[in-house]
Amino acid sequence: MMKKTTTTTIFALVILLCVLSLHIDTAEAIEYDCYDACTTACVSLDPRVVARCDRKCSIKCGPPASATGLKSEDHID
Repeated sequence: MMKKTTTTTIFALVILLCVLSLHIDTAEAIEYDCYDACTTACVSLDPRVVARCDRKCSIKCGPPASATGLKSEDHID
């Protein structure tokens, strides 16, 4: 008797979790910023190394959005 009650309770909880998971909103991906992602990897205490990495990121990704005057919401078509 006890085993049947436990099994029924677990089954009910699984069903409840499935129903609740249908109502969870998922996070939307934000716009990818190549320059920001590249410079985030430029971690060093040496300013020369950081400047060199920054120049490499500028070549790889183009100028940062802050240098072009664009906001992250602006889209280039």
